[in-house]
Amino acid sequence: MTIFSLRRAQRTDEQLMTAAARGSDDAFTELYNRYARRLQGFFMRQLRGDREAAADCTHDVFLRAYAARTSWREGRKVDVWLFTIAYNICRNIWRHGIHEAAYMETQSDPPVTDSEAEAELDAELFRQALRTTLTTLRPDDRMMFSLRYEEELTVPEIAQIYAMPEGTVKSRLHRIMTTIKQKMKQYENK
Repeated sequence: MTIFSLRRAQRTDEQLMTAAARGSDDAFTELYNRYARRLQGFFMRQLRGDREAAADCTHDVFLRAYAARTSWREGRKVDVWLFTIAYNICRNIWRHGIHEAAYMETQSDPPVTDSEAEAELDAELFRQALRTTLTTLRPDDRMMFSLRYEEELTVPEIAQIYAMPEGTVKSRLHRIMTTIKQKMKQYENK
């Protein structure tokens, strides 16, 4: 490995985006390679497992990011910027009611179980109940839950994505978690 390739491999997301903003398609491709899978997983959760729609939305994020690359502001976190784009794409989809009706039809499917071990069964039943509980949340609340607890973004990062004060994000997350706990009460202390 040469010093040049080692130095290139160690570039931060922000350095890559700055290079992409200056015209480096290689830097943008590296960002794509770092984030495409994570964003596609995010869209899979938000769009109820629709792989084709998730792939399309992931592609759309990077098309929008590429188009806006020259307006990139140094100092901004790349993951927050990309998830802001993803958030806006999801909001547009939900406004048009796409995926909600199709997803509700799949809710009659029986939970997947593994009878070999009681612990595995309990864990799978819990995951299934959590997924079902999450479907009862408003789409915007599901997304906020996903950004915080699945994508592990911080409260300040989520506040930036939603363009709202951190205190509002904290209170909404608290309300979301209270709702989930109430609906999942049967799994308390298990």
